[in-house]
Amino acid sequence: MASMRDIKRRRASIQSTGQITKAMKLVSTVKLQKSRTKAESSKPYFNQMYGTIAAMLERSGNMDHKYLCTGEGGKKAVIAITSNRGLAGGYNNNIVKMIVASPELNAGDTKVYAIGRKGRDGLVRKGYEIAEDYSEVIDEPMYQDASDLTAVLLESFGKGEIGEIYLAYTSFKNTVVHIPKLIRLLPFDREAVEAEESNGEKAQALMNYEPNAEAVLDQIIPKYMSSLIYGALLEAVASENGARMTAMDSATNNAEEMLGKLEIQYNRARQGSITQELTEIIAGANAIS
Repeated sequence: MASMRDIKRRRASIQSTGQITKAMKLVSTVKLQKSRTKAESSKPYFNQMYGTIAAMLERSGNMDHKYLCTGEGGKKAVIAITSNRGLAGGYNNNIVKMIVASPELNAGDTKVYAIGRKGRDGLVRKGYEIAEDYSEVIDEPMYQDASDLTAVLLESFGKGEIGEIYLAYTSFKNTVVHIPKLIRLLPFDREAVEAEESNGEKAQALMNYEPNAEAVLDQIIPKYMSSLIYGALLEAVASENGARMTAMDSATNNAEEMLGKLEIQYNRARQGSITQELTEIIAGANAIS
């Protein structure tokens, strides 16, 4: 059995850790409330943007457009959105696992545009090439950040340096449920559009092209990409804070449980020490008499 001194030291260490995790939980709770409001308030706009593009493509027939055809480049690009900090359970690792497990995104044929140091480092260890690092963006996402990243990706897509563009992020469903998602941004996924329309999620759009459908798509698809990337950033931030709040809550509960067990051990050790001292006193008294 551990000595009373060892138990007291361990108890003090766990109490200190518990105070830290409790404070981090409170901070994450406040941040979650703010980020959740942003994510939920902006979601209708992004859904409507996607629905508008879907309706346009459905009513435009089989158009031959650069954004609807796989590029000639052999590389694929994936925007990997994670966090710059850990202590969020499996939040970051889930994105890395999803990308590694995807048959479309093997390490030798994929360029990673990393938003978040944790995902970047994890993918580097798996052998992926980091084309660009935008880790600072996740600290305070802005629409302009998504627009700038879209411009870089579309330029590479137009030059044939990349042939497909994917987006990997964590979708925020509620405080405790966060779902890793991998979607293809370009070429526009007609099969996904048809699947959503078959589920009754068809959006209506006024189809008056001026000067023509190709020119309209040249303007609206970059905005569609920027909107989806920005929406993913907001949902990722909300998911990160939710995951960290849950992880810190679990860690605080574990610390309290360990303190309870150590309290019992300490009382037993103290009782054993008192019993031993009494035994020695009685033995000494008996020897004198």
